Amino acid sequence: MSKHAPIAPRTASDHDQAPQPLVGTDTEKRATIGLDLMTYEQLDEFGAELDAVRQRVLDDLGQKDADYIRWVIKVQRAAEVLGRIGIFMPFFWPAFVAGIALLGLAKILDNMEIGHNVMHGQYDWMNDPMVNGAKYEWDNVAPAQDWKHGHNFIHHTYTNIHGMDRDIGYNLLRIDPDQPWYATHRFNLPLATVLMFLFEWGVMYHGVELDQYLQGKMSKAEFAARKKRAAQKIRRQVFKDYLAWPIAALALVPVVGWWAPLAVLGANVAANIIRNIWTFLIIFCGHFPAQVQTFAEEDAQNESRGQWYLRQLLGSANISGHAPFHVLTGNLSYQIEHHLFPDIPARRYPEVAVDVRRLVEKYDLQYNTGRLSRQLLSVAHQLATYGAKPDDPYKIGNSPESKARRRAKREAARAEAERAEHLVA
Repeated sequence: MSKHAPIAPRTASDHDQAPQPLVGTDTEKRATIGLDLMTYEQLDEFGAELDAVRQRVLDDLGQKDADYIRWVIKVQRAAEVLGRIGIFMPFFWPAFVAGIALLGLAKILDNMEIGHNVMHGQYDWMNDPMVNGAKYEWDNVAPAQDWKHGHNFIHHTYTNIHGMDRDIGYNLLRIDPDQPWYATHRFNLPLATVLMFLFEWGVMYHGVELDQYLQGKMSKAEFAARKKRAAQKIRRQVFKDYLAWPIAALALVPVVGWWAPLAVLGANVAANIIRNIWTFLIIFCGHFPAQVQTFAEEDAQNESRGQWYLRQLLGSANISGHAPFHVLTGNLSYQIEHHLFPDIPARRYPEVAVDVRRLVEKYDLQYNTGRLSRQLLSVAHQLATYGAKPDDPYKIGNSPESKARRRAKREAARAEAERAEHLVA
């Protein structure tokens, strides 16, 4: 008998942690996103139809969804226990290698199908502390609090809007022609490869938001708090994986030899690299293949719900595959559906995709999907293409023309803000 109380029907009907459309300072201005594809009336109809899809799923959430996430947590914990046992058997290579694989699997499940989705609030309607998005902390050096702000709020609200979504290239790579080019972008592909192996560390550094602090967009106190949280999480993760378990392996030295703790240390490093490579591949292949669109802030201001939905659709890409593959991705292989409905349990994305594809056909829209190999090759091509120095001086970040354009944009934004303030006064 389950120790959990049964989930009543329609428990999640009022669940809502969905991002809101972008609102600009000029309330009379209407966003222009999607007008090359639909009229304002069609955009409103498109938004209403997706809202209806969302509500249908919310009304249907219940016991099966609760049972699923609890089952995944049990599988993840079992994989971690078996993996830990396996890596303590370096004297028997089949068990040792299996232990590394299981530990890597446990970390993938923890980060993707459990951590990412739980921290989106996808299961908050269950009222179960084990899957409470506000309290969950994952097996990753990136603190959950800062990841949720940068990902759930910034990225999912301002998806692919230049100057607002910091996930475009992660402040390291040039992945879009509207990003300014700098000399370091010549090394797009090797830098992306390094990031792939160290992805959790890149995510952690990204959450500290050093660039925002240096640009005066973050207070010294907030930056100090972020650094402190990152340092605390790093200490915790490093101690667990790279100190505590190897120290415990000292007990094997009389039986195995002096190298036993090093074998356990190496196994933990390998498991983390397995997780890092996998998460990098899924995230990049869902965000940066060819034909994924980016947007200008001025085009998105005061967008309607339908325009917000359209921006998510055009700014994401799916990865096709079988059911186990989708579970290992945290169902982020359905990146389009995730961006449309980030707070709906990801296990529902396959069924939601049927409705999304129907609407895509109805309105003659783009639906970017393909196998992992195809999307990965597309991402690599994008990195190589946009890593080359452009001929247009306005696209070179340190050129006089580019600096003048950015200065003019800042001055225009400042003037607009002053005008809005004057009107309010």
